[in-house]
Amino acid sequence: MFVDSHAHLEMEQFDSDREQMIARAHEAGIESIVAIGSGTGPGSLDCGIKLAQKYEFIYATIGIHPHEAKLATDADFDEMARLAKRPKVIAWGEIGLDYFYDHSPRDVQQQVFVKQLELAREAKLPIVIHCRPSDKTEDAWEDCLRLLKEHWAPGGLGGILHCFTGLWAHGERALEMGFMISFAGNVTFPKAQQIRDSAKQVPLDRLLIETDSPFLAPVPHRGKRNEPSFVTEVARQLAELRGLSTEEIGAQTTKNFYRFFSLPENRNSI
Repeated sequence: MFVDSHAHLEMEQFDSDREQMIARAHEAGIESIVAIGSGTGPGSLDCGIKLAQKYEFIYATIGIHPHEAKLATDADFDEMARLAKRPKVIAWGEIGLDYFYDHSPRDVQQQVFVKQLELAREAKLPIVIHCRPSDKTEDAWEDCLRLLKEHWAPGGLGGILHCFTGLWAHGERALEMGFMISFAGNVTFPKAQQIRDSAKQVPLDRLLIETDSPFLAPVPHRGKRNEPSFVTEVARQLAELRGLSTEEIGAQTTKNFYRFFSLPENRNSI
């Protein structure tokens, strides 16, 4: 019993075997997957919805990633407001700030981030946060948490810190604003001690797991294409850190997922 709370199932890396990949996930005990709907930016914002419509156990998000913030137009915001009403859209994201690659100017990233916070609040959807600071600084985290406190926290909808890599101090501030914290395959990497240190401290009822497929394949699959069935390796690492079994982490994070999104706890099927 596992949930992959963050996967990019529409990406070209899965074009040759997408149906088989999804079947493997189900066979491995992954009972729900969240198909992230940021795609390649404007023009592909319904990519997660298309998959959610096809598979009962897949849910979807919508959102413009900070990489594509410079491409966002009023028409895109209007489209997302419409897409947010689709029945299997459960969150807005991934959205946030990325000062590592700076594919979009930082002021534009912030403007598009705040606009999407406003839209998500109107749609009454929680958010999925991407935050990556520039090398050896915490600049994006400071800006992201400040904007969340100003423009999001008062609404009480919360969200998910996806693929958390920040300092534990950042995680604590997000927890205070009602966020869940999700860990991906990089928690298994040899040099990821900071991530593991944070993973030990997240309250068990605020913990989620994900793959961020097709990226960040966990050990022992590192260097290969990632896929949702590998989320069990994330659970295994968290279990080792917390002194629990893989099954206990799977059950707890699955329960957390359904509770946070107010979804029925059932055994979905293809």
